[in-house]
Amino acid sequence: MELQTKVPIQPVDDPIGYQGKVLLLGSCFVENMGNKLEYFQFPQYQNPFGVLFQPLALENLVKRALDGSFYQPDEVFCQEGIWRCFDAHSEVRSDDQKTLVELLNQRLRLTRQWVESASHIIITLGMAWVYEHIASQKIVANCHKVPQREFTKNLLSVDTIQSSLENLVSLIGNANPKAKLIFTISPVRHLKDGFMENQQSKSHLITALHQIVSSRAQSRGVFYFPAYEIMMDELRDYRFYAEDMVHPNALAVDYIWEKFKTVWISSEAYPIMDEVESVRKGLQHRPFNPGSVAHQKFKTSLRAKITYLQERYPFMKFE
Repeated sequence: MELQTKVPIQPVDDPIGYQGKVLLLGSCFVENMGNKLEYFQFPQYQNPFGVLFQPLALENLVKRALDGSFYQPDEVFCQEGIWRCFDAHSEVRSDDQKTLVELLNQRLRLTRQWVESASHIIITLGMAWVYEHIASQKIVANCHKVPQREFTKNLLSVDTIQSSLENLVSLIGNANPKAKLIFTISPVRHLKDGFMENQQSKSHLITALHQIVSSRAQSRGVFYFPAYEIMMDELRDYRFYAEDMVHPNALAVDYIWEKFKTVWISSEAYPIMDEVESVRKGLQHRPFNPGSVAHQKFKTSLRAKITYLQERYPFMKFE
């Protein structure tokens, strides 16, 4: 008896391995996957401007990075003694204007380096709702709790999203033709916009994104991973949500990660992942008797494992 509908997925050619590099951009869900890659010590870099939910913000980041369009002092603003930028998340901030501008530009340089060198780029779209700053007539990535009266809220059309994604794919393709682009829709529900509004938003993203994937086809290196569908169809129960009833909980993230691993992580990497996890767990171990002979042997064995991994993969860092 089948008690669960399964979203069909198949392994792909040229999956992620320890010789590759992964750039992750987008909503908070992409950081869930990024944190898994980080845990297993894959070379990865995630969200240089913090969480970005909507496609225009992602296009802006990549375009400015590749164009070398660096930020100027008049593109940041001070709010309650903290300098912020409408193009970045609130976590990208400083109490000094010059420092923030330098930080933004440093992140642009790193973004360009990773776009140009990544073997795989994972992009997660979160919403199609955007806020336009009335004074500057600019669509922002984050409102930074600036009063709502200073913005107008709009739902991006399918055509606008599709055009933005086409630009994004072309920008990356021109800079790095070998990179595989893996798009996903975030399973996080943005209920602050409203229940029906969230559905509208997700449907616009899904429609536009599938137009891109189908038109580019997998031979062009553009793929779709059904994280949203797995959450909605395979995990359709509130026990898979965090206490806010909006974000997937740890169990759901683990489940989707296992699905992603099946499709997008090279099977040749699995034994190395097991070794990395063994070291991670060993470093977390708290002995009852730190001075015992058994624990000293355990520490020697753990150091040997770390040395072995780092000799093969110098980019791995263990605390």
